[in-house]
Amino acid sequence: MNNSMNAPKILPWIARKAGISDELALKLWRRALSEAEFLCGKAEGSNYWGLAVERFLAIVEDEVGGTPEYTLSPAPRLSWMWHHQSRMSLLSMMAAQNTYRYWQNTWQSMAAQKKIAA
Repeated sequence: MNNSMNAPKILPWIARKAGISDELALKLWRRALSEAEFLCGKAEGSNYWGLAVERFLAIVEDEVGGTPEYTLSPAPRLSWMWHHQSRMSLLSMMAAQNTYRYWQNTWQSMAAQKKIAA
């Protein structure tokens, strides 16, 4: 399977923001896919795709000098934004899991008390 065909739709936007050509962005995307596959041991799954995007953003930042000054307005590094979004998603998932466990434990203790009373 040719994973470069699945380049993110945001690739041209990142290229413009970084001041690089779409062709270079695609080349860097392919490099990120290769590195992610090497690190994950396979070219599939959410860990692989997440790592591919992380590597791509880091490679782009290295390519433009690694500073946020490549845009007219000061902005945080793209990789920082990606990490932050990933952390926030993880925290939301953890909160949902904790809520589920709380209600499950409450339900089980109520059911156990009902059995004892019966």
